[in-house]
Amino acid sequence: MSFDISEQVLRTIKQINRALDMHSKKLEKSFGLTGPQLMIVKELLQEPEGVVAGDLARRVSLSQATITTIIDRLEQKGIVKRVKSEVDKRRVYFQATEKASGCLVGNPSLIQENFIVNFNRLADWEQMLLLSSIQRIAHMIDAVDQDQDRFS
Repeated sequence: MSFDISEQVLRTIKQINRALDMHSKKLEKSFGLTGPQLMIVKELLQEPEGVVAGDLARRVSLSQATITTIIDRLEQKGIVKRVKSEVDKRRVYFQATEKASGCLVGNPSLIQENFIVNFNRLADWEQMLLLSSIQRIAHMIDAVDQDQDRFS
């Protein structure tokens, strides 16, 4: 019986992942940027001085290699620029350009609006239960450990 439940949990995780991918494609069609790209732009707009790759990777829970690939695409679009540190020329900061704030016109949501509405309708204890459960699942599939290894 537990095997059936574990299979159902994994199937549901895959459905969630697919829904997130589809939402990302919808964002790209509507706003010209994918979900991860928008997440990075939003983060960089909060730090006018710029952010180094490792710090940005930690903040958005992506690998440094993924961050670099996304930054390359955003740089090609003129949304992000690389700036060398004045103090240490080996350090490179990513900064949002003036064009970046234009990407957020219409306030694109990184998650589906119906999720936000439905989640906010839940009682506080239900929200905490869901958070706790999904954090536990992430830990069980080593997603948390992989993030810690990735950012070490």
